[in-house]
Amino acid sequence: MKSKTAFKIALTDSEKQEMRRNKVKIKDIPNYAVDELAVIMGVSLERAKEVYALIGFQMIPSIGIRFAEDLISLGYYSINELKGKDATKLTEEFELLKGYWIDPCVEDQFRLAVHYAETGDKTKKWWDFTEERKKYR
Repeated sequence: MKSKTAFKIALTDSEKQEMRRNKVKIKDIPNYAVDELAVIMGVSLERAKEVYALIGFQMIPSIGIRFAEDLISLGYYSINELKGKDATKLTEEFELLKGYWIDPCVEDQFRLAVHYAETGDKTKKWWDFTEERKKYR
């Protein structure tokens, strides 16, 4: 299966300009370390870490920018940090953070993210976890 190369990310004009100046494309971001990315983009390490995470999470099949942002809001910045996590508990933590119940499909995305972190399986999409969730809920 081909790796994803079209990522969505909101960069400032300054960040875009620095990336152009350094001849780095968005699809190439995963090839750099966070500290290198900070220098290339002319940003803080924290911002570089966020950009790196946004791209990294979108490498999970069927995961987009919004869910990548959700994972960061929970304090996760790499796929490896999701290994061994319980998707149901992640969903509950996210609902507490938001202050309301979330769409059940978001729990399916948490299940996919944990599965991908643990197996590297690129054949699954979030909707492949709907039946599993329905057995629990």
